[in-house]
Formats: sequence, C-alpha cells, structure tokens
Amino acid sequence: MFLHLTFLGVGLGVITGSTLKSISLHENGLQSILSNWISTKKNPLVRGKKHGRVYKKSHINKLLKQANSQKAIKELNEKWMQIANLQKDLQASAYLLSLDDGRYAELNPNTSLPAASSIKIAILLAALELVDSGELRWNEPLKLTKELRGSGAGWMAYQPLGKSFPAHEVATEMIRVSDNTATNLLIDRIGGFQVLNERFRSLGLNSTVLNNWLPDLGGTNTTSAKDLALSIAMVDEGEILQQRTRDLFREIMSTSTSNRMLPSGLLRGLGVSSGDPDYNLLIKGYRVYNKTGDIGISYADAGLIQLPNNTRFVAGFIVKGPFNDPRSPRLIYELSAAMAPVLQAFD
Repeated sequence: MFLHLTFLGVGLGVITGSTLKSISLHENGLQSILSNWISTKKNPLVRGKKHGRVYKKSHINKLLKQANSQKAIKELNEKWMQIANLQKDLQASAYLLSLDDGRYAELNPNTSLPAASSIKIAILLAALELVDSGELRWNEPLKLTKELRGSGAGWMAYQPLGKSFPAHEVATEMIRVSDNTATNLLIDRIGGFQVLNERFRSLGLNSTVLNNWLPDLGGTNTTSAKDLALSIAMVDEGEILQQRTRDLFREIMSTSTSNRMLPSGLLRGLGVSSGDPDYNLLIKGYRVYNKTGDIGISYADAGLIQLPNNTRFVAGFIVKGPFNDPRSPRLIYELSAAMAPVLQAFD
C-alpha cells in the first residue's frame, strides 16, 4: 500500500510538473511574441506622404561608414582607371563593396547616368517592402491597361487588355526577361513615380530617380553604380526586408537570363572565356545574382557576388556612350574581369 501511494505521488508529480512546464512554455512564448511585437513597434519609421505608407529606415550609413579610405582597394581603382581611359569618349561608373569588411573600389561611383532596366532592382526592393507590410499580397492580381503597356523586352505587352497577372509573376518577369510592361504594372501598383522617388531618397539612393514609364529609351530614369550596389547590399544585409522577402529578392534576381557583362567578365577574369557563364561560375564556386540594363545609349549591370568561401560583394557598373556602341557593354565586361584577382585574394 505504501509503495502504491508512493508511485501514485510520483505520477501526480510528473503530471503536475509537465502541466506547469507546458503553461510556462506557453507563457514564455506569448511573452516572446509580445516582446517582438513591441520591439517592432519601436523601430524607426519613415511615413510616405502618399497613401500613408510606413517603411523602416535604412541603415545604409553602417555600410558606408565601413568603407573608409583605409579600406580602398587601390590596385583595382588604378586598374579600372586605366581601362576606362582607353575609351575616353565613354562615361564609365563602377563600384565594388565587400559586405564582410567594408573594403571597396570605385570609379566615378556617384555619377548619375541613365539607368535603363537596372532601375528595376530598386523597384523590386520597394515592391517587396509592401509585401512585408501586408499592403501588397504576393498573389494579388495586377490588371493590364493600355497606359501600362511598354514596348521592348518582355511578353506581357502582347497579352489582351484587362488580363490580370499575379504580383509574384509580374515581379519575376520584370527581372527574369526584363519585362517593361511588368515593371510598369508594379510602378503603378506601388503608387507611381513620386511615391517611389520618395522611397529611394529615404534609402539614401539619391541618384536613383524614376521619371518615365519603361522602356524609357530617352534615358530620363537615372541611377549610379554606387546606388545599384548599395540597393542590393541593403537587402542582403537584412536591413530592409524580412528574411522571407529577402529570400524572394535573391531568388528573383537569380532568374535573370542576361549574363554577358558582369558574370561573363568575372568568369573571363577567372580564366574561362567560353561556355555558359552562370554554370561555369558555379563550377568554380562563384554565384552572381545580377540585373542588367540596355537602352542603346546606356548599359548597366549590377549584382551580388558570392565567393566559394561565402564571402560576399556587391558591384555596380554603368557606361554611357553612342547609341548601340559595342564598346559600352564590352567596357563593363572588362571592368568586371579586372575584379577577379581582387576577389580571388579574398577567397
């Protein structure tokens, strides 16, 4: 009888302990959720003047503070200058930044030049911010109208007026095949030029200005090599987007089919001059998530570069020159190739 009562007491103790532990864990979980909610509410915010949008402030200054003069990669600065001086009638801008230690290289990094389709990087960032805030559903249908049809790259312009596309398809096609109509659909959904330009300024992307619907063959939409690189850096560092949308950004950037400038140039610098650039870079342990731009008078390419040891860099390039001059994309190719020895030294 005594043993029976003892076992019964132990059993009740275990049950009671388990119950209390469960309650404790539940309360701790609620406290954690509440704590995270309160922490989120304390984050500094910037409110857009239009539509009352709420955004997190960028911590872009942290990256820029790392890039002090002692961290300049002087040998690459000099090499870039030598390469650019061979084509003095072309305006070249380049910027490279290590996301691990702030070392950087630059060539006229803040020069404002026609962005072409490279401005779609910043538009993608702004769209994903709205997904984070819940203002834009990732499967929300966006309707094609006559005003939003854009010529040039892409296939959405050839679909019937009134047809709707889910936001995730629109965002992906904007990057994958540089669809101009998809871009215009997103610009319109986000709120137009003024809303986007206000957001770009609040992020510190002062050279990035949207003035016209895509394809903007006149080159009125502008950016700089540094803006292109930093817009990618802010996302990859987790300073702008939540983890899920940051992953979406990288996944969408990975779909870009254009690789003849930055990826091909980097591969050439690594000693490979033929074959599929993306595949051959992957074989060497490199990955480039990039987006290009091409309107004839201006070419651009920017991307996140992941090295075999998981060290990460961001790079941006823009070259302005005579219409359809093959030297312009070639110059970006050569500037990209010149980065390879520097990147290998970090690996």
